[in-house]
Amino acid sequence: MKIAVQGLGRMGMQIVRKLAESDDHIAIAHNRSKDKIDTAVGFGAISAYEKSDVLAAFGEDRVVLWLMLPADIVDDEVDEWLSMVPKDSILIDGGNSDYRLTKKLAAKVEAAGCLLVDVGTSGGVWGYDNGFSMMSGANDPAAFDAVEPTLKTLAAPEGAYHYFGPAGSGHFVKMTHNAIEYGIMESLAEGYRVLKEGPYTGLDLGAAGEVWQHHSVVTSWLNELSRDALKENPELEGIDGFVAESGEARWTLETANELGIPMQSIQAAFDVRLASQKGETNFATKLLAAMRNKFGGHELNK
Repeated sequence: MKIAVQGLGRMGMQIVRKLAESDDHIAIAHNRSKDKIDTAVGFGAISAYEKSDVLAAFGEDRVVLWLMLPADIVDDEVDEWLSMVPKDSILIDGGNSDYRLTKKLAAKVEAAGCLLVDVGTSGGVWGYDNGFSMMSGANDPAAFDAVEPTLKTLAAPEGAYHYFGPAGSGHFVKMTHNAIEYGIMESLAEGYRVLKEGPYTGLDLGAAGEVWQHHSVVTSWLNELSRDALKENPELEGIDGFVAESGEARWTLETANELGIPMQSIQAAFDVRLASQKGETNFATKLLAAMRNKFGGHELNK
């Protein structure tokens, strides 16, 4: 099937590459900066420097467009696409969007005679090799069925996907996933800080992480990345400890507050990130930044 990908950032480029290299897809690459389109063409994608080029590439085929964009520009981009695409087109929001806004966006897309599928996508910069983890929602299950072959390709070899229900449900599950991620990362960072600043000087933190990574109860990908970061840079030199927050934990906390659900661990982890942005940094926040760089390619410093 043909599918266009708009937004060739850290994950979007991996998505278009994985699709372009598969035997089951013809991938069309669209992006604001032209050099990234050229990179995607090197992986076998079709270039689309303008939105009109995207539509021309589909010809008579159904338009299926995967948007891998920052949440704050998705709505405007969808408005522009809806003024151009034929009815019955499928738009996929694969980024980290607020599920509450996704529900409203789906209603607008459907009013225009098209369909929206939300696909919260995890896997970081390792998704191309390992497969992506994808959490999907759509008001019309047939829309999910239509894009399922794409999800199968992107999940290979060890990823997974699931359809959770109406529009926004995929982003809701992904939002909660990211909030949990905040809490786990914070616990690991604080624990390694205790090792670093505790009563035994010179402990090998990379070695501790190595032992923990062999079927202990904290064995995890995040611990593996922490271990790797500490082996490579035991003092975490050159990392300022500023830790960004991209919205998902904030939205989860807002939802939990509306529901009267206490979330002490995630709230504490969120507060640490906010404090780091005001200069309250330490070994733990440096390790948080190092973890984010390892799994997502995020900048080490602000």
